[in-house]
Order: sequence, then structure tokens, then C-alpha cells
Amino acid sequence: MVTSYKGLNLIKKWEGIHDGDLKQIGLQPKMDPVGIWTEGYGRAMRKPDGNFAKGIEDKKWAYDNITISSEKEAEEALRVDIRPVERLVVSKIKVPLNQNQFDALVTMFYNIGFSTTLTKLINSKASKSTIYNWWTTHYVTGQGNPKPLPGLVKRRKEEATLFFS
Repeated sequence: MVTSYKGLNLIKKWEGIHDGDLKQIGLQPKMDPVGIWTEGYGRAMRKPDGNFAKGIEDKKWAYDNITISSEKEAEEALRVDIRPVERLVVSKIKVPLNQNQFDALVTMFYNIGFSTTLTKLINSKASKSTIYNWWTTHYVTGQGNPKPLPGLVKRRKEEATLFFS
């Protein structure tokens, strides 16, 4: 399976096009809510040592190492970046998925990386309410803050709703 336009548009909606300095021409990196420098539609920037560029101390490095400077490049990068996520969903989910379910999982995993618990719930055919409740109450905080971030709460609800549509 591959992510449909519905899934791509959901990622684009919630990631947004990252432009850290609206006064400059083209796109610039932006720090996400957990302090990681990103570009395009949420592509995390990694330094040569493999670690994420993170925090204000890495701003100059992020700006000096940008690889995405236009919306077209951001779209192309997103298509490249979701391929491993699509393969992850295909390899880990052992039950049949419809397109909306696949898109919802790709959207979530693109944002969080992966969830063993959610995968187990889906593969074990847990009830709709169990999966929906788990989906909408996990991965909604950032930077060790126990308080849910409103944008992540809305995103998880939209992903879970798509999964069950």
C-alpha cells in the first residue's frame, strides 16, 4: 500500500510547512514543540553525528544546513520520508487494512516514530473503543510536559477518526 492524497494532506495539515523566518525568502528551518529543528513538512534535521539538531543552540547549524527551500521540495521530501513509514506499517500490521486505516497509521507513525502498543491492539483486533481511546490519549504531550498539547490532541482524534472511517 501507499499513502493516498488524504493521508498526505493530513500530514501536511498537521505538520505544516516549516518556515522559521517569514521575513526571509524561501523556507527556513523551524523548531518543533519538542525543540527539534525541522524543515519542509516535519523532516527532522540530523547533525553529522546522527543526533537531532535541537534547541536554540543548534539554530545556526540548522539554518546553515537547510536542504528544503521551496514548497515543491518539501512535497518531494515528504514523499521520500513516508516510504520507510509505509514499509513499517506493512511489516508490523498483520491484519487487513483499508486505505483510511493505512493512511491514519502512516500519519501517526510519521509524527511519533512507532508504537508497539497500538500495533498490538490493532493486530489483536481490540475493540474500536479500546483502540480509539488509546490512540487519542497517547503521544499528546511534548518535552516531558505532562499537560497535553491542544494541537496533538486534535491531531490524534483526527487520525483515530480516519482509522475508523
